Amino acid sequence: MQIRIDHNTCIGSGQCFLTAPGLFIQDDDGYSVLVPGGTETATRQQITEAALSCPVQAIVVADGPQAD
Repeated sequence: MQIRIDHNTCIGSGQCFLTAPGLFIQDDDGYSVLVPGGTETATRQQITEAALSCPVQAIVVADGPQAD
């Protein structure tokens, strides 16, 4: 599963972090970034819920291996 955060769209609401804290963290500016290795422990449901929780739809999820 590929997860991408559109950093031009992200507003730093933190909903993804609240939904899947093992997958997302907030950087020093308050914007979301993926936790290194987080996709290995997150469930598909957590990933989907985190993407759906984003108020500006900045998280894109697609099938396939995660690109680093």
